[in-house]
Amino acid sequence: MEINPSRITLRPYNLTDVDDLMLYAGDDQVTRHLRWNTLTSKDDALTFIKEVCIPHPWRRSICIDDRSIGFISVFPGSGEYMYKANIGYGVAPKYWGQGVATQALKIAVPQVFKDLPELVRLEAFVDIKNKASQRVLQKVGFQKEGLLRKYTFLKGRLIDFFVFSFLSTDFPPQCSS
Repeated sequence: MEINPSRITLRPYNLTDVDDLMLYAGDDQVTRHLRWNTLTSKDDALTFIKEVCIPHPWRRSICIDDRSIGFISVFPGSGEYMYKANIGYGVAPKYWGQGVATQALKIAVPQVFKDLPELVRLEAFVDIKNKASQRVLQKVGFQKEGLLRKYTFLKGRLIDFFVFSFLSTDFPPQCSS
């Protein structure tokens, strides 16, 4: 059953999100595809919010009725790479398969391009085994560009990634009335 999309919002993190953050950042099912390790205590989660989430250039909490149930992070390039950024996301397992990540990305993508006006290309790198994440990106309009074989070392193993992109020109033309 899908969640009503109007209940899904994005907002910056705050310290009161600590208990909600533990529900997904403390779950190995969520963090297995992420560069950061599973959080193991409320103190770790509070430190993570203070030192990573709040100062991050573009990290938003995915919320349902203002309760944090996931995240979207954008890592803007700099210098000659300022035209592109990487995007990553995750949601608590109890919300998997309900359209939450898809709706959150549909909200985030135009906002990212608005907030980062120099941005031309948004990239997502997905473990080839993470079929659900691949479907989310395709539903949002990301284009699958190719396979990156033995691309990165993640949590003790060398893995293959698919690369997806969304360009600033990929938005449908605005209808004039």
